[in-house]
Amino acid sequence: MPKNTAIRTPEPAEGSTAKLPYFNRELSWLAFNRRVLEQAFSGNNPLLERLKFLSIVSSNLDEFFEIRVAGNIQQVESGDTTAEPDGVTPSEQLRRIHDVVVSMVDDQYRCWREELIPRLREREIDFTTPEQLTPSERRWVNQYFREHVYPVLTPLAIDPAHPFPQIGNKTLNILVSLHNPETRSSEPLMAILPVPRILPRVVWIDPEKAGVQRYIFLSDIVKLGAGDLFPGYWIRTAHAFRITRNSDLYIDEEEADNLLQRIEEELHKRKRGAAVRLEIEEGADEDILQRLLHHLNLPRDYVFRIHGPINLMRLFSVYEMINRPDLKYKSFTPVLPPPFGNTQPLFKYLAQRDVILHHPFDSFGAVLEFIETAANDPRVFAIKQTLYRTSGDSPIIRALMEASEKGKQVTVLVELKARFDEANNIQWAKQLEDAGVHVVYGMVGHKIHCKCCLVVRRESGKLRRYVHLGTGNYNPQTARLYTDLGFLTAREHITEEAAALFNTLTGYGRRPAFKSLLAAPYNLHTRIQELIQREADNARDGLPARLIAKINNLVDPATIANLYNASQAGVKIDLIVRGNCCLVPGVPGASENITVRSIVGRFLEHSRIFYFENGREEPLILLGSADWMPRNFFRRVEILFPVEDETLRRHIFEDILQIYLRDTKNTRILQSNGAYLPAETGPDVPAFSSHEHFIEHAGA
Repeated sequence: MPKNTAIRTPEPAEGSTAKLPYFNRELSWLAFNRRVLEQAFSGNNPLLERLKFLSIVSSNLDEFFEIRVAGNIQQVESGDTTAEPDGVTPSEQLRRIHDVVVSMVDDQYRCWREELIPRLREREIDFTTPEQLTPSERRWVNQYFREHVYPVLTPLAIDPAHPFPQIGNKTLNILVSLHNPETRSSEPLMAILPVPRILPRVVWIDPEKAGVQRYIFLSDIVKLGAGDLFPGYWIRTAHAFRITRNSDLYIDEEEADNLLQRIEEELHKRKRGAAVRLEIEEGADEDILQRLLHHLNLPRDYVFRIHGPINLMRLFSVYEMINRPDLKYKSFTPVLPPPFGNTQPLFKYLAQRDVILHHPFDSFGAVLEFIETAANDPRVFAIKQTLYRTSGDSPIIRALMEASEKGKQVTVLVELKARFDEANNIQWAKQLEDAGVHVVYGMVGHKIHCKCCLVVRRESGKLRRYVHLGTGNYNPQTARLYTDLGFLTAREHITEEAAALFNTLTGYGRRPAFKSLLAAPYNLHTRIQELIQREADNARDGLPARLIAKINNLVDPATIANLYNASQAGVKIDLIVRGNCCLVPGVPGASENITVRSIVGRFLEHSRIFYFENGREEPLILLGSADWMPRNFFRRVEILFPVEDETLRRHIFEDILQIYLRDTKNTRILQSNGAYLPAETGPDVPAFSSHEHFIEHAGA
């Protein structure tokens, strides 16, 4: 233990008014999205993968406006002038966000127009505009409109007799400016064409035709046929638009008698949240646009004029639609490591040794097998499971329902407040309850974000526990796209504390005691600060000191302050932070011993790994679900767990962490001025990709 376990915050020099360096959280997130956009520009990626990266940029921006910008706008409207840790007020932050987003959106559409469209055309994949249609293609599009689009469209006039309609969040709409030829009035009439979500947003023109694949956006098809919906009127202009609304849920859990019912009610309100962004095609009639903004109560500052198709996120469907393996990443088959795949009895194996799974390189089928084996094993008496996000047709849900129907006690903690998965989780909760599963809807004031499955089995006349702990969700679909770690063990001191956590979450327990696990909101924050300080104290005492942390986000001010302290003490600190990083590296006297990397590549980096050198003792390696953010420390239920087996510790350090630190292909190094620069390599040294390495050595 360190000599002084009180949390210490480094102070500026005496008499100085300088503050600790701290990057703005929102601008740091936008810098992350910029790194995703770089992948769309990069010729090192297959062409259709670049298309997918571009769609991810758009999806990320949607959520950023729905939650972060919406919250910032509320702060400004309420008169809140509280500055962020970097000293930026909400109003100034909104201004900076706007400037950065305008530039990012311009680059996003430039990538689409100047990079991807020409290169796709070279590979016989063409995205056409109405003006570029041949006569035969025009006939095909007109017929498609009449048969598949026209019957489901409803034109909505906007005038004193027709109130402004409720426009849903992120829905596609066409803003139409009309003229009545029988009147002398020059004032345009206004109408809106909402486009139902059920219609595909990208249409393959005449798919039976051989040769070049030609695609057109649904918005262009609707604009071409809009005149049919307003007989007797002239169409002056028609432009696609889309509104983003505040989508955060507002729930006072202590006042909610039925949390499930309240969340269902809030989901309906989400569609009608305040507008925070308008995306509209360039060239829209100014008078009509002004009337639209008036109805939306939206300032012009939140209008983004788009030079291209609205909502590039829809390009993801094109990636799925086009069967061109030559334009995608080379496929690979995840490995199913021992003892899985019926190589030997699963629980007998786990009773003797721990197992580490590295997804997606190790198959998520191993986790499914653990749960399904428990569901079918007559010696298993109970299964307890947390579910934060899972897939549409989840085999885990099916296995838990089957276990309950076979008489096992099954308890599932379903986090109803998992953002944008609330509706899915309500559905799972109801299905599980119908099957007799005990369902608990989270914890008042906290989201249950930890990843844990506990199995209780009778062996030799007594009960024994087995547990799976992970860094990622129990979602077979995202497990193929995200890098995560899973841990299986029967170690009694770990499984006992996992059981105690479940008892706390399903019953009452104000101060559960944890010695092996680090659990939020209980001891996680305090223990992380102590461990960082221990490295600092060891460095001051001349003992080995090193810290490596791989996380998604680093925001917590106290943790950042203690990392600065450790750096000043001489601790070498390597941080692999995918997204937000508010710590400023390379500042003399504060962080010159800290390096921050971000890896954005084929897979979404999602695993959280923490390495502490620990002086002359054995190194401490922790894995888990928690980032270093206030929400993870104080407003979520999280678990970090130790890896105690020496062989597995060496595997994580040498075969995972060190590989990430060698990455130069997809790594960007954060500079003290906020820029992210490519990792340097020698003149004749090829770029090294951690993801490609993990694929090549899977199962080795």
